[in-house]
Amino acid sequence: MEEKPIFETNLPPDKAKKVVEVLREVYDPEIPINVYDLGLIRKVTLEDGVLKVVMTLTAVGCPVAGNVAQEVGYAIQAAVPEAKDVEVELDFEKPWDPTQMTPQGRELFKAIYGYDIVEQYMAQQQAAQLER
Repeated sequence: MEEKPIFETNLPPDKAKKVVEVLREVYDPEIPINVYDLGLIRKVTLEDGVLKVVMTLTAVGCPVAGNVAQEVGYAIQAAVPEAKDVEVELDFEKPWDPTQMTPQGRELFKAIYGYDIVEQYMAQQQAAQLER
């Protein structure tokens, strides 16, 4: 079964697949999981020769935000060489949470840290609801 990208895109399936492959080589500086499987990439579109990437970070105040965005831009440029330019926009309107991870990202997290971050997050959300 063909894996469908978790981000919104107008790229043809073969290009989107290549973008996913290169994004799996770019790692979050705080969690040793790639930016794709963490669910940080929200949108990759090609418009008038400009590749536009919308992504977020696991933490809003991330001190290396610019570096991660730059790495993502370089990686995607390599996957879509016909793009004349790449623009990476950081979007914090909808904060990242663990439910945005791919199933592989969730498994990687479990393997590294020994617990299911999504289960823990959902339990915290339920507890917060009960406190209200």
